[in-house]
Amino acid sequence: MTLDMISKDQEVIIKSIKSKTARVYALRFGINEGSKVKCIAKINNGPIILRKNHQEIAIGNGLAKQIEVETQK
Repeated sequence: MTLDMISKDQEVIIKSIKSKTARVYALRFGINEGSKVKCIAKINNGPIILRKNHQEIAIGNGLAKQIEVETQK
């Protein structure tokens, strides 16, 4: 499942980031493989607002489609 497919209030763990460019962008936001994030808002065909620790991050839909996630157990 990719990050763009998660729903509001869902917590996930970043499993992998497909492209090198996407990985660079994600790292700038402090997101890498193994990071735990929570979706706090999702705008149709727009950004996904994530919370990591106490920081809120807006991830564009294109970048979100390149980030593989798994649900937190």
